[in-house]
Amino acid sequence: MASAHRDPARYPDPDRFDIDRADKTHLALGHGMHYRLGAPLARLQLTLALGALIDRLPHLGLARPADQLHWNSTFRFRALRELPVTNTP
Repeated sequence: MASAHRDPARYPDPDRFDIDRADKTHLALGHGMHYRLGAPLARLQLTLALGALIDRLPHLGLARPADQLHWNSTFRFRALRELPVTNTP
């Protein structure tokens, strides 16, 4: 699970967050018979929330270089320990 969407044979830079990645297939909301019933609602909520955040904070960006972010990795998950951001133009 922790390596989902991070396969170097499939993605040229698997550890980089790329919102414009051409391959949009992912496992975040399940697949096939395990597809989550609330997936359309979750996508709508995320779209609205990110849109509102970008409208309210148009200069939002990382407060440090991406290669200096710290990650927690376990058998199942990979998550940021913190996400320092800034809103300066």
